[in-house]
Parts: sequence; C-alpha cells; structure tokens
Amino acid sequence: MDAPPAFLRLAGHPLRWRLLRELAHSDLRVGELCGLAGEQQSLVSYHLRQLRDGGLVRARRSSADGRDSYYSLDLARCRDGLADVGAALHPALASHTRPRTARARVLFVCTGNSARSPMAAALCEQRSHGSVSATSAGSHPKPLQAGAVRVLRTRGIDLAGRRPRHLDELAGERFDHVISLCDRVRERCPEARIHWSIPEPHEDAAFEAVAAELETRIGFLIDAVNAGGIHA
Repeated sequence: MDAPPAFLRLAGHPLRWRLLRELAHSDLRVGELCGLAGEQQSLVSYHLRQLRDGGLVRARRSSADGRDSYYSLDLARCRDGLADVGAALHPALASHTRPRTARARVLFVCTGNSARSPMAAALCEQRSHGSVSATSAGSHPKPLQAGAVRVLRTRGIDLAGRRPRHLDELAGERFDHVISLCDRVRERCPEARIHWSIPEPHEDAAFEAVAAELETRIGFLIDAVNAGGIHA
C-alpha cells in the first residue's frame, strides 16, 4: 500500500495543523503559539521542530529581543506539498478561488519607513495589478535607503522621491490589512494583526534578499486578498 504524501503525514497531526494555521496568518514566537494552542512549551517546541525538519516552518532570531525567535511558514513549500497531495489522490484535483471585486487597502509598517515597508508597498501595488491599494509608514521615519531604490529599480519600480512618513499621518484611516515587517515596531502598532519578521537590510545582498522574500509573501497575500480570505 502506498504511504500518504510527506506533507499529509507531517501536517495531519492536529497540533501541527493548528501551528501551521496560526503561522499562516502571522509570524509568531513560541510563547504566543503556546497561548494560541493551549499547550505546554515543551510539546509545542517538539512539534515545531518536526515542522522545521520537514521544511514547512522556519525560525529567525528576533531583532527586538535576541533571546527570542519568530517562526514563519514557508507558504511556497506548503503550496507544493498540497499540490502533491491532490495529485496523489486524483490528477484532476485543483484549487479554485473567488475573485474579489472591491479594492483592498493594505498598510505596511516598519520602524524607519526607509526600506522594508516602502519596498513592500511598491511591490504590492505592482504585483496586484490594481486589486490592492498599498501604502507604508514608520514609527520613527528616516530617509529612504539607496539600496531599496536600487533593488526595486531592477524590478521596474522607481522609489526615488518617495517621502517616508510617520504612522500618525495615517491616524483615522481604515485598512483591510495592517502588516508589520519589523520586530521592534510590532509592539508599538496594535493595529498590525499580521507580522512578517524581516531583518533590516544594510548591504546590497541583503536588500536583494529582502526584495525576494517580500515578492514571495506578497504573492500569497494578493492571492488571499483576491480570494476573499484573511490569511496572508
């Protein structure tokens, strides 16, 4: 008898499935996952290790508190795993989404609004082809970083001349999704229900790595928005 696909064996455990569901919404620390799952840290850590070994979950040291780590879901690996499950059951199985008719508003937030958040907003506007209106702000705005301008120019986006702005400038505005990109600003922006733990870039290679990660995450965000879902 054929064994179930690896993704199904790994994700089929109830607690591991709960952890995947929580991480599909936002990057989280182990303590937060324990609270959401209602389980002891030793058990949650054990199953997180299983998910990490299986390539579905990654861990990144917090830039706010180096003693802690943020766990994130590798959505691309999950997508491929789910495709394998469908193909193993029947080749005709496929996922279908409902198109969204209203334009969604998304706010990306980081500390300086000088690299990660303006990059994310610009990429989101470009990749959504009009289905998403994206903007960005920071808790302590700083001048736009040249590396951010340079790496997006290679993707056909001109960031030059964009003015970094403070979160206070957007007070009273409503957004469908508020996404924090910085571990430090996450604690200062309670409106951010979704967190992507992305380190601040300083060197050329780091700006390229951040742009690549944002492209992947934003692709899934746009799919979720267009499907009418809330996970990103």
